[in-house]
Amino acid sequence: MTDAYIYDALRTPRGKGRKDGSLHEVTSLRLSAQTLNALKQRNNLEGHAVEDVIWGNVTQVMEQGGCLARSAVLASDLDERIPGLAINRFCASGMEAVNLAANQVKGGAGSAYIAGGVEMMGRVAMGSDGAAIAVDPTLAMEQYFVPQGISADIIATEYGFTRDDADQLAVESQKRAKAAWDEKRFANSVIEVRDQNGLPILDHDEYMRPQTDMQSLGALNPAFQAMGEVMPGFDKVALMKYPHLEKINHIHHAGNSSGIVDGAAAVLIGSKAFGEAHGLKPRARIRATAKIGTDPTIMLTGPVPVTEKILNDTGMTINDIDLFEVNEAFAAVVLRFMQAFDVQSEKVNVNGGSIAMGHPLGATGAIIIGTLLDELERADKEVGLATLCIASGMGAATILERV
Repeated sequence: MTDAYIYDALRTPRGKGRKDGSLHEVTSLRLSAQTLNALKQRNNLEGHAVEDVIWGNVTQVMEQGGCLARSAVLASDLDERIPGLAINRFCASGMEAVNLAANQVKGGAGSAYIAGGVEMMGRVAMGSDGAAIAVDPTLAMEQYFVPQGISADIIATEYGFTRDDADQLAVESQKRAKAAWDEKRFANSVIEVRDQNGLPILDHDEYMRPQTDMQSLGALNPAFQAMGEVMPGFDKVALMKYPHLEKINHIHHAGNSSGIVDGAAAVLIGSKAFGEAHGLKPRARIRATAKIGTDPTIMLTGPVPVTEKILNDTGMTINDIDLFEVNEAFAAVVLRFMQAFDVQSEKVNVNGGSIAMGHPLGATGAIIIGTLLDELERADKEVGLATLCIASGMGAATILERV
């Protein structure tokens, strides 16, 4: 099979996903188009240079509906002969776009792709698409559906993580993100977003709260306790499935969970022949990809079994991986990953994560792949693994190898 290489990876800054966020005036279409244009310009992609644009976004309604990928191509400076494919694997949509593109290249179905995603969470509200797993009682009741925050608290209860454990991880995420920005570690990857008049409106991740400490987090109330214990009483649903727990320990709140933000990211993937034809130097080989289904109630444990799968598929061990990007959907997700593989914190999310900088659902998978590649280069490491938990019980992973 043909090897698939990453030639470039970039992203927008992440804006606060609310009406006073700096990106709120920008539609999903325009943010996607700006991202595609930046990738085109940086790599001189003239004409029908890539086979397809594969674009992830989760809430595919309103301005994010109607095959946003194709709309974004037409709104951008890319050649109109390039089609577009919109995909949705919830929080891993951006990663799945990259993985799908890589596997298309490996299989010979085109020499190059642009893959990535977008989510404007301040403009298109999470859950506004009415997902069947949450709203159809014939499925939700059968699968013991609970909201993701309850799932995160189930993980904490099942695996023994305390409120202090989660808060300490959150404080460290903020600390690392600030250091990364102070040291300009994202300088080659983050593009400036401009308004319709061409004026700059955001050039940094604005969700960050570097002043966060254990005391400030300690003042926050658990975010999911009321919905668990009072109305609609999701703890009872969880305990019907996991009676051995006896009681759910609610440890998650806004400060140790991922932030609601707006953002987009894109990755240029191609064969060796594509790079040679366009005068581009590959940065990394996509060594392997994987996805898996998991328990839909506890839901967010996917990074562990999908990592086990991808390592087994490649004949690798956890010790073969130099750096990890594990999406910080909730603190317990990362804590469980490190516990399961006995991985030291110094190798995981070394530049902070979604707790500090936010989680633009459809883009995050592509963002963390780019962040991982940047850090492999900065730290002069060779192999990295990126993984995410996924709503309704799934996991996805990608292994990169520098070239």
